[in-house]
Amino acid sequence: MGEAKRRKNALKEQYGQEERILPWIPISKRQADDFYQWTTRGAWFGIGIMATLWITVRFIGPAFGWWDTQ
Repeated sequence: MGEAKRRKNALKEQYGQEERILPWIPISKRQADDFYQWTTRGAWFGIGIMATLWITVRFIGPAFGWWDTQ
């Protein structure tokens, strides 16, 4: 008997289903990886916006006289 058949007999109805992080949490490992990638991408996007805003307020704004720096 091949390894795939042995695994199919051992797992029965769970064969072919994605593995969960924890048995009582209905989130698969693939979903957790996708969530991690999205949050990482979102964090970098937020950092970029914050840096752009900081450069605007700190350097560009005073150059045009938008904000008083006295």
